[in-house]
Amino acid sequence: MINLTDSAISALKAAISSTAQPASGLRIMIEGGGCQGFTYKMDLAHEPSSAETVFEQGGIKVYVDNASLAHLNGTTIDFVVSLEGSGFRFDNPNAKSSCSCGKSFS
Repeated sequence: MINLTDSAISALKAAISSTAQPASGLRIMIEGGGCQGFTYKMDLAHEPSSAETVFEQGGIKVYVDNASLAHLNGTTIDFVVSLEGSGFRFDNPNAKSSCSCGKSFS
């Protein structure tokens, strides 16, 4: 399961409501790459594919690629506003290490 903080839910609702393309939720997956081996990928999506598991939290549907599910299970996604910039932050209990920018992990 993926957990969204209240801040992430608010940011996602704002993004979904302001997009020109219809979107009903958030697609999350991991791909090989980045400085640590895996990188997080997120995108707004209209509907899940047959290869995705769907969670819902706070009115946001989250579509997780089944191949990525084991790597993301238990992850908390937050939206953080700081002096360095705003963005989504992943707290992934499955990551053994992550890069300083938080965009890749192993």
